[in-house]
Amino acid sequence: MTALCIFCSSSDAVNSVYKTAATQLGERMAQRGDTLVYGGTDVGLMGAVARAVNLGGGRVVGVIPQAIHDRGLSNTMTHELVITPDLRERKRQMEERADGFVVLPGGFGTLEEAVEVLTLKQLQLLNKPIVFLNTDDFYAPLLNLFDHFYTHQFARPSHRQLYHVAPDVDSVFAYLDAYQPTAIETKWFEK
Repeated sequence: MTALCIFCSSSDAVNSVYKTAATQLGERMAQRGDTLVYGGTDVGLMGAVARAVNLGGGRVVGVIPQAIHDRGLSNTMTHELVITPDLRERKRQMEERADGFVVLPGGFGTLEEAVEVLTLKQLQLLNKPIVFLNTDDFYAPLLNLFDHFYTHQFARPSHRQLYHVAPDVDSVFAYLDAYQPTAIETKWFEK
């Protein structure tokens, strides 16, 4: 990897176990020389990852919509801050700049970003690694929902290969380092 897009929470109210994992991820990225591409704020898990990458001497690229930038939430310690007109352009920029995606715990925005890259990969429009960092089993309910999709044929069971679930930071990088793009089975079922 050279550029990792991190999707994660911008809430400062979350449990410290999530902040610790975000900091560890950022530290490891800096050690490896990976560039951080992320949502551009200095709060929540976003801020924790960015600070760790920055303090470790890594490169930080923030991509933030104008409306959020106008609220004064932009991280001023980025190497590059891209201000987009809206969330759609933000996601496009992040997807384009990234060689892979890591999804840390987060809320609606994080989920929306993660599902978009999963959908792009399912549609064979993207073939980059996607990893859920499942700190403290945060993503268990979402993974159960994904299993529900497979059971009821709203998604193919083979589409489990669209993403990887990592229990810790070491597992994230083990997967990313071994990642080989694979052919994705079409999403459409035969009638």
